[in-house]
Amino acid sequence: MYDIKALYEAASVDDAVRLLTEHPEARIIAGGSDVLVQIREGRLAGAELISIQGVDALRGVRLEADGAIRIGSLTSFSHITKHPIIREKINVLGEAVDMIGGPQIRNIGTIGGNTCNGVTSADSASTLFAWDAVIELAGPEGRRLVPIQNFYLRAGVVDLRPGELQTGILIPKRSYEGYQGHYIKYAMREAMDIATLGCSVNVKLSPDKLTIEDARIAYGVAGPIPTRAPHAEAMIANRPVSEGVLKQFAQAVLTDLNPRDSWRASKAFRQHIAVVLAQRALAEAIRLSGGEIYE
Repeated sequence: MYDIKALYEAASVDDAVRLLTEHPEARIIAGGSDVLVQIREGRLAGAELISIQGVDALRGVRLEADGAIRIGSLTSFSHITKHPIIREKINVLGEAVDMIGGPQIRNIGTIGGNTCNGVTSADSASTLFAWDAVIELAGPEGRRLVPIQNFYLRAGVVDLRPGELQTGILIPKRSYEGYQGHYIKYAMREAMDIATLGCSVNVKLSPDKLTIEDARIAYGVAGPIPTRAPHAEAMIANRPVSEGVLKQFAQAVLTDLNPRDSWRASKAFRQHIAVVLAQRALAEAIRLSGGEIYE
């Protein structure tokens, strides 16, 4: 059923780096929800695999000494959704990954596999972009930290150097403290479907809840890789919480988006729903922050 040339089991992160260096053509396998499908379809027939399932150091969510949230790359989607740190501080990420596949996929699928695939439709990706996430990598030269915007290079390709594997994802304290977020996935079906467009918005309001101090917005499937909308973010900073400002923000996202035509949706349709989702996601993030939108 599965045409696999060899399977190596890493005992630690250092061991995984050693195996990757000795077998440069090998692929990392974690949950296997993507790799095994590709092998069965023939796209990775005869592959060498390095399993990191036994490396427990790559699992779990914790707060670092500097306040950053660290999510181990082997942490499953279901674990992320239920974890108290995620629920308290960045609940939108738990909500986003809870939209991936069905329960079985969410129990075995990992956040590291979802991001290392480099696909723009990954439900975790746009939310992590909006959180200014940092990717933690381990390789022959040691530890390397890469902002997620630089980690995605082009469709299906990420910045993994020879011998490297992703070990964790960091959300800096400055990126989440005082923010609330909301993610909307638009798909043809309500469950177990790839996003036609995904939109994630984080917002920070002033203490009196009348001013938007900062907002970050990111999209999936609005381009070959997940993308932010910096023009919209810049225009809304320090603006009042009003219906008119929200509409301006939503229209401004089109300056930075360049979706394509595909069998799932036309470019024009993706542009239309990008505007609609931006306004809805921002409105919900404001509500979660305790704000009220005025006319």
